[in-house]
Amino acid sequence: MFLAFLSGAALAQAPASPAPSNPPAAAASAPTFSLADVHVSAHSTNTNYTGGVLHGDRYLLHNATMVAILSLAYGIEDDNILSGPPWLNLDRFDISARAPRTTSPDDLKLMLQALLADRFHLVTHKDTHPLPAYVLTVGKGGPRLKPGDDSGSSGCDQTPHAPSTPPGAVPLIYVTCTNLTLDQIAENLHQMAGGYLDRQVVNSTGIKGSWTFDIKWTSRGNLQRAGGDGISIFDAVDKQLGLKLEAKTAPLPVVIVDKVDETPTPNPPGLEKALPPAPPAEFDVAVLTPSKPDAHANARFTANQITATGLTLKILIAYAWNLNGNDDDLVVNAPKWLGQDHWDLLAKAGPEAQSIGPDGKPQFDFDLLPHMVQTLLADRFQMKSHLEDRTIDAFTLVAANPKLKKAADPLSRTGCKEGPGPDGKDPRMPDPILGRLLYCQNMTMAQLADQLPSLAGGYVFTPVLDSTGLKDAYDFTLSFSGAGQLRSTPPPSSTSTDPNAATTASDPSGGLSLSDAMARQLGVKLIKEKRPSPVLVIDHIEEKPTDN
Repeated sequence: MFLAFLSGAALAQAPASPAPSNPPAAAASAPTFSLADVHVSAHSTNTNYTGGVLHGDRYLLHNATMVAILSLAYGIEDDNILSGPPWLNLDRFDISARAPRTTSPDDLKLMLQALLADRFHLVTHKDTHPLPAYVLTVGKGGPRLKPGDDSGSSGCDQTPHAPSTPPGAVPLIYVTCTNLTLDQIAENLHQMAGGYLDRQVVNSTGIKGSWTFDIKWTSRGNLQRAGGDGISIFDAVDKQLGLKLEAKTAPLPVVIVDKVDETPTPNPPGLEKALPPAPPAEFDVAVLTPSKPDAHANARFTANQITATGLTLKILIAYAWNLNGNDDDLVVNAPKWLGQDHWDLLAKAGPEAQSIGPDGKPQFDFDLLPHMVQTLLADRFQMKSHLEDRTIDAFTLVAANPKLKKAADPLSRTGCKEGPGPDGKDPRMPDPILGRLLYCQNMTMAQLADQLPSLAGGYVFTPVLDSTGLKDAYDFTLSFSGAGQLRSTPPPSSTSTDPNAATTASDPSGGLSLSDAMARQLGVKLIKEKRPSPVLVIDHIEEKPTDN
């Protein structure tokens, strides 16, 4: 799936005593957006937000929870935002605001803070709290890092000259990092190896200066399949960098939510005319050519350019509309050649599809890419489509033998996150085939059903109906194998004789499907039944693109 390629491409101490972060006097002098449209997002099974950067003179944020907005406004991890009402991780908002094109990232944060104070009556304060983290220290043999140089460039890139993987072998991730401080190394490790490091990485090495190094490791999803040849990020950091990563508790800066309204104040009259919708993002240039017969599906991103090979329209459509490309029921009126003809794409993003990176240079804005692919398909293949409900196989959540404990604190923040719960137990470490671990807090079964399409990527692609009859909120953990780890499980397809095969089939490697995990650990079942569910209906599409 086209989306899978993106994962390979994406690579201050608080005051000791709490102090209000938005006192009235400071708010009066803080920079503000000249205009702002704020409203509740339309309901969607996709729980990811997009935007959060300035495009020209427009700041756009879509489908963002209040926690996500606070994270952007204060430049802090989601887990470091504490307290607040239960809805902070559930309710979602859209923001479209105007700011000068030259606005700095720091001023954008202040503008967002001022907007939250004005439209949601937000009151917060900063503090330091002990939180779960991965602590980076010096290993027994000392660091194995090369001193940085005076080139002026810094950062991490996936190594372009990494050796090719032999047939049947599990590929490694190769990364080269240049001129990074240890604080920056800690931050980059957290970003590059998020499958392992689902908490903040804290530098406790005491090492000064800038350093350069190469590192290679096996992704968590491939670790079990790699067997003895696999290298976890923990072993890679230890053996290749001479450093050590350990799960511990560390004092970290936090933002505490004292007060916030669930409903924003209304937009001012006439805002629709003063702040019309931003033009849709599109490729500035897009060249499509037939792929060579032996071309493999692949994509590479550099700055504002994408170079892709071996893409079918089926792949592009599945990515653009967030569909399961293996489930033919989700696309209606799809001609056979949709998955047969392969295309190479060379495209550049226009200014409206670029954002300013940490280095101050324009970069590709991946949040806008699905919409850009939709525009490309409409422009070059004359595709016309619409969404509608059709009767197909869809998942329903039912109670079997519930093993759920009521939420310890009904006023705690509702939501699920990847990683262990308060007990710190992580079954992924001794058993890598269990590559997914969710900790859910104060969550009803209706809320779990609503969020499963985003929480269980690869398993669930359509809305889930809650038929458990369970009304309470619960705290629980759920440990299972990622969909890609179940090697013997057939992909969900309209040709499968068992509509539940994708979630219940056993795996000889010891993998545990989502459905089996829910039945065993929670006492609820995820089954398939025929009922109306949204599908993409293709009204028209050409087999060949218009001329370049």
